[in-house]
Amino acid sequence: MNQTGIARKARPVRAFAWATVALASVFSVSASAATDIRVWHALSPHNASVFENLVNDFNRSQSDFKVKLKAFNSVAEVEKAVASAKKREDRPHLAQLEENRAPDGAARSYVQPLYVMLANHPIKGADWFVSGENAFARDGKGRLLAFPYMAEVPVMYYNIDAFKKANLSPQPARAWSDLQAQLVTLANNGSRSCPLTSDQPVSINLENLAAVNKVPYTTEGNGLTGRGTPVFKFDSLYVRHLSMMISWVRSELMVKPEFNEAATKRFAKGECAILLSMSGHLGEFRSASRLNFGVSGIPYYPEVAKQPGNPFLTGSALWVISGQSKDSDTATASFLNFLAQPKQAARWYQETGYLPVTQQAFQETAKSYYRNLGDWPTLVSAYTGKTDAASRGFRVKNYPEIRDMFHQRIMTALSGQQTAMTTLSSASKDATHMMKR
Repeated sequence: MNQTGIARKARPVRAFAWATVALASVFSVSASAATDIRVWHALSPHNASVFENLVNDFNRSQSDFKVKLKAFNSVAEVEKAVASAKKREDRPHLAQLEENRAPDGAARSYVQPLYVMLANHPIKGADWFVSGENAFARDGKGRLLAFPYMAEVPVMYYNIDAFKKANLSPQPARAWSDLQAQLVTLANNGSRSCPLTSDQPVSINLENLAAVNKVPYTTEGNGLTGRGTPVFKFDSLYVRHLSMMISWVRSELMVKPEFNEAATKRFAKGECAILLSMSGHLGEFRSASRLNFGVSGIPYYPEVAKQPGNPFLTGSALWVISGQSKDSDTATASFLNFLAQPKQAARWYQETGYLPVTQQAFQETAKSYYRNLGDWPTLVSAYTGKTDAASRGFRVKNYPEIRDMFHQRIMTALSGQQTAMTTLSSASKDATHMMKR
């Protein structure tokens, strides 16, 4: 059975002036009552519990500031609520918002770029885990726009017991064609109801089909270097891949993508042999009883790329909401400083599956934590080095709306109502129109 204990024993690192006592003295304010820090989020139940525990530790560690949490059903709901809040007292100080891929990096009038706050309240000694070369939560100059707290990557989870029951080596193939052969064996030997499922049709079948195969997702340097309007050129690679996914659904090798946590809950219960989803579920799966699982990278096509590339970093982050008082900004900065401390940052990484916020959090994680987690340490460490052009990120105007459209088209295709070629051709054309709005 996969271990559920979290390894928190610190390995030696250089000393940092991040002690809680120091934080209280540096960020104390001359007020008799604690300054509230309102934080809005839409974390999953498991990750919300981890976050609440960290917040409680922060609130107990000092008396100048008090974090108050408000949970929403989705990140989209958080965004809508923040955008509609007009008064200072109605707005949060921090909000969990998705990376919107906007060309200017922010495109939100109600946020304060994190680098502005850090200029006045630096997080001393913190080495950010993901470099400024990666576009996630950064602007064109590499400056942090938000606190990269919920950064994650798509991965392939696999049920080790299901593989053993099918007399397969307990490790899924990384090549799509080889994985198909394994799925046939799994389906015929105990996993007929759910050989493979996913809740990420756009990420797996479009965005990271490009990144992992080291090809551009869109033109103009993935929208990062060009001056024109990017174009999605869904060529034969995309047509071939989506055609195969349609055939997998038809032959019941893959359950049509499920949402509202249906796919992840099925995997957590041991019903599915393979799940293609986000790394932010890792902590939840570690805590699931009787689930023996591993983690691998998402598949690729060896005839396209000799070795798989890294998927795009995605997810959400804690964005600083503008229009607050100086005292409130000081309080907000103190909380972010607390979260960035090695002990807290390592705990968040280990208990959730989001990528480490800092290098110190990664270094604080003992090797025993990675036991039985398959390729997870390799997949994480890939983001400490130089980022290649294909996986650095992408910028596309109105991408949230375009992504929703892509999602609808893929689901229509997987339902057998449209061919892969027709789906991708119309999606590309409609995306171009949507970018020009």
